[in-house]
This record gives sequence, structure tokens and C-alpha cells, in this order.
Amino acid sequence: MSGAPAAAVPTGNLYDKYGSGNPVARRLVAGFREALDELWDRAAPESVLDVGCGEGVLTSEWAERLGAGRVVGVDLDDPVLRAEWDTRRRANLEFAAARAESLPFGAGEFDLVAGIEVLEHVPDPDAVLAEMSRVARRRLLVSVPREPIWRLLNLARGAYLSRLGDTPGHVNHWSKVGFHSLLTRHGRVLEVRTPLPWTLALVGLD
Repeated sequence: MSGAPAAAVPTGNLYDKYGSGNPVARRLVAGFREALDELWDRAAPESVLDVGCGEGVLTSEWAERLGAGRVVGVDLDDPVLRAEWDTRRRANLEFAAARAESLPFGAGEFDLVAGIEVLEHVPDPDAVLAEMSRVARRRLLVSVPREPIWRLLNLARGAYLSRLGDTPGHVNHWSKVGFHSLLTRHGRVLEVRTPLPWTLALVGLD
């Protein structure tokens, strides 16, 4: 999996997995997207907050799928991200700069709150999950790299050898079991998917 040039990488995003031309990466991402779509369909959200939305690729897709349902994406304030957000416009789609630990929304404001490839980057994942749970009415949809498989795959492709395969920016690392345990502190884990090399989960709050 090859990343984008450093100058083109927005805040918090070290690898453009959706835009990779590498055939192996594309195959892995296809599995990720299939699992994500299955969980999203099961959640059947009426409105969505996408925490750590990055360039807004998934956020804009979800807005299109929801039709008139409200979809909001938030991420750190970054001019590259803002430029990307400006290219994705729909009547039901909004983007805003905000920190995951302090979301500028009311309790239960969104039916579903998503955090896709976010929790491995934050210093206090429990605080972020608590804040996501506060603004969600029914469901959380979250994903993280699955360890140690993630690092082993990095090593296999010769990436981050001096870090023993640990991707820069990842400050938290979970196995499938460890991630499940984290999520149970914030809700009921309804379903888990494990497309190589990720763990995705749908969490119920009601």
C-alpha cells in the first residue's frame, strides 16, 4: 500500500486508502468497504455524524445514500481538508472543524455517529467514545486497524521498518478482543466485522 506524497497529505491522514492504485491495497479496501456497508445498512441511520471525516469521501457518499437525511463531517481545522470539503456539496451535507473530544452538538443530535479509522490516532479513545455516545441517539459505527496483523503487513511490504511496522500517527493499538472490550464500556456491541486488516463494529446505545 503506497501513500500519497507528504505535501499532499492532510492533517491526521497518512495514507489515502481509498485512492490507492496498488492492486493488493485495492483488494483489501474493497473488503473493508463491503463490511462497512453491511454495518451501515444494518444501522439504517436517519442522520449521521462522521467524526474524523478526513477529506469527506465516506461522508459525501453517505449523504448521497441518505437523500434528505442530515449528514455532518467533522475533523481538525486544516486548509487542505477545507479545500476538499468545498468540492463535496449537497443540500443535506455539512462539514465543520471540531475536535473529537469536544463535539459542538447536542445530546442525541444524530441517529448514528461514526468514527472510521479515528480512535487509533487520539490520546484518549475513551473520552472520544464517550463524546460520540453523547451526541448519538442509537448507534456508533467504528473501525480501527487490527493488531498485530496491521504491523505485520506493513513489515511484509517493507514499510516503517524502524518502527517495527507501526504506522506514524497511531498511538493506540487493539486486537479484535481488545477493541471489543473497549467498546463494551460505552454500549452494546451488536456486530463485528474483521476484513483484513481491520476491525469494524456496530454499537448500540438504546
